[in-house]
This record gives sequence, structure tokens and C-alpha cells, in this order.
Amino acid sequence: MLSRIRSDIQCILDRDPAARSTWEVITCFPGLHAVVLHRPAHWFWIHGFKWLGRFTSHIARFLTGIEIHPGATIGERVFFDHAMGTVVGETAEIGDGCTIYQGVTLGGTSLYKGAKRHPTLGKDVVVSAGAKILGGFEVGDGAKIGSNAVVIKPVPAGATAVGIPARIIQSKAGESADVASPQPAFSAYGITQEDDPVSQALRGLIDSASTQDKQIALIWQALDQVCKQQQLTLPADASRIECFEADKFNQIVGK
Repeated sequence: MLSRIRSDIQCILDRDPAARSTWEVITCFPGLHAVVLHRPAHWFWIHGFKWLGRFTSHIARFLTGIEIHPGATIGERVFFDHAMGTVVGETAEIGDGCTIYQGVTLGGTSLYKGAKRHPTLGKDVVVSAGAKILGGFEVGDGAKIGSNAVVIKPVPAGATAVGIPARIIQSKAGESADVASPQPAFSAYGITQEDDPVSQALRGLIDSASTQDKQIALIWQALDQVCKQQQLTLPADASRIECFEADKFNQIVGK
């Protein structure tokens, strides 16, 4: 048990630059306290001492502001960073190395007792502040959930989910969507350098419209030359120059 606590402390020192010493982590980090207190609560729960498990988790909630149901399963090196207002449901499973920020909900959408109602997080998942993961599905290893995202369907390994409802930015060659190197560093708050997929789609439409506008202008210019040779007149509304403001629209969508 002591070696597991040491591992919990070390993972905080590795991921949080605000953590300056082991003593500070032990005394001042509620995320560590929540994980340590959850272990006896979970032991009570799985061994039939349901009330004692709930009461232990209730005390932990009072002390830390992090509510973890005693039935939830939490792996090793899980870091609840700040995590005030975080709620972890009864059938939730959190894999090794996960990081969960404040205001996160791992909630259920089913009212059937005994059913798998809450999500399963794979290894090294980052769930950013305010995110809600609702349902008994899986979030794959190394996935990232953006701040305030509402996830209601499975997330593939290495992918990033953003938005309401969450949209998926797929991974690259098995790595997380924001990673360029084969050995990525820890990504605080699940920040990704990739865009929202809707933004990417809009940019594609803007580029396509800009290309079509250019082609139409070239066609009118060619017709103008022909009409001059044949002593004909083009329609008054014929556009011989590009008028689609692609740069302006790209700025609006955040290029």
C-alpha cells in the first residue's frame, strides 16, 4: 500500500509543476487524499459493508470536494488535479495514469440497477475541466476529452473529443491527435493543436468556394476576350474578378 501511495505522489510531481515537494503533495493536494480515501471505501463496498463504504466516501467528499462512489474502480497513478466538483459514478472505471480535472462528471444515463451505467476510461486518458462523459461506453487509451465537452458515445484510443455533443478528432498513426513525436509529453487540460472537426469542414468548404470563384472569374475573362473578337457584349453582372473573401471567412472560423 505504501508503494502505491508513493506512486500516486510521484505521478502528481511529474504532472503538476505547482507541486514543489513530496510533503506539499501529501498535505495540500486533495486529489491524493480522494484517491487514498477511496481505497478503503472501495474495499468496504466490495466486501459487503455497503453503508461503511458510502460513509467513508461521504467523508472523503466533505474533505476534498471530490465525490467518488465507493463502487467505482480506480487504477494506479490516477491524478485528480484540483478536481473540485468532480463526480465519479458507481460503475465507472478509471484506468492507470488517467488525469481528471475540476468539474468533471463520469455519469450514467440508465436507471437500471446492476447495469453498467457509467463510462470506462482506458489508460492515460485526460479529461479536461467541466467535461461530462455520460453512459456505459469506453474511452480508449490515451484519449483526451476537451474542456466542457459532453461525450455521449465511445471515443477511440488516441482520439480527442471536443464540443457539445462531443465530436471526434481522430488519432494519427496510433498516437494522440495532438502529438507529432513518438513519445509525447503529458498534455495538461487535454489541449490539442488540432482543430475542431467542424472548423476543419468549414475551412474545406471555404477553400472549395474560393477555388470555384476563381475558376468562374477565369471563364468570364475568357468569354470576354471571345466576345470582343465577335463584337458581342457580356451580361452586365458578369464577374471578371474574384469576389469571394476567403481570408475574411477563414478568420471567422479561426484559421
